[in-house]
Formats: sequence, structure tokens, C-alpha cells
Amino acid sequence: MGIEATLRVLNEMQAAGVLADYAIGGAVAAFLYIEPATTLDLDIFTAWTPSPGGLLTPQPFYEYLAGRGYKNYEQEAIVVEGWAVQFLPLGNSLLEEALKEAADVKIKGVLTRVFTREHLMAICLQTGRQKDTIRLLQFIQEGSADMERFAEILQRYNLSQAWETFQTRHLKSR
Repeated sequence: MGIEATLRVLNEMQAAGVLADYAIGGAVAAFLYIEPATTLDLDIFTAWTPSPGGLLTPQPFYEYLAGRGYKNYEQEAIVVEGWAVQFLPLGNSLLEEALKEAADVKIKGVLTRVFTREHLMAICLQTGRQKDTIRLLQFIQEGSADMERFAEILQRYNLSQAWETFQTRHLKSR
């Protein structure tokens, strides 16, 4: 069981109409661009369809997977072919753009979509957790991000001041 088996199941969910367009974010997406770090799950960002009552819920994903025999959970994730998969809604316009502009990539021979490095960097800055700060520093040290594109994303989502603060705290003292 590897990530490729998990991605195949996700692609089958999409083909069946259960899962809308999706992209991988978080640490697994970052692995494609920077040195790997420890992660406990596969973050899948996708649009959620409202239930008949109007609530946004991941229930259709879990029901589909349960019907295929995937019934084990690790906290808020469901285990699919050995990987804990967390379905995350597009909670803001930055995430919506990241999904729209996600890159098509093959991971172990399976076609999937992954947030671009510049969107991942902006999401790290926006989220601001300690692990996001560390990841953003890794992206910067790796040096292959399109910093002009990154700046445009920051401008669109009012993150330019947060970037200035980040640079002052973590980069300008070097």
C-alpha cells in the first residue's frame, strides 16, 4: 500500500462524481518542492456540496469510502490504502485560487493535482502556525519559487504586510 493506491481511490471518487475537482495541499504537496518533513495525513482540498439541509459536510466522501470498505479513522481523517486522508473545504478565496491553479503531476505514476509552491507559500504565511513558518523558510531556502508570482498572490489576498513582518522576523536578521 502506497500513496499511489490512495490517489487511485481519490481519482475513482472524482470519476464517480463524489469528489469535485481536488488538489493536494499541506506537507505532502510541499514534499514535491522542498525536503520532506513528517506528516500524519494527506490533505485533500475540494469544494464541498451542501447537504439537502444546506450544511457543508464531508459525509458523502465518507459514505462512498465506507461502501468500498474504508471504515478506519484516525482523528478527523479516514484511512485509505494506508494513508490517513483529510478532506478539507475551500474556506477562503486563496484556497479557491490554489485549487483552480493547481498543477497536474504524477506521483508514483498516478496523475493528480497539487497546489503550486507559490500558493503553498502564501497559505503557510496566511495560516501562520509554527510548522507553517518552518515550511515557508524551507521554501525560501530552496530558492526555486517564482517570487514575483508569490508577491502577486500576496497582493491579491492582502498578505503583503504579513510578508513584510515575516521577513523582518525571520529573514532580515541573517
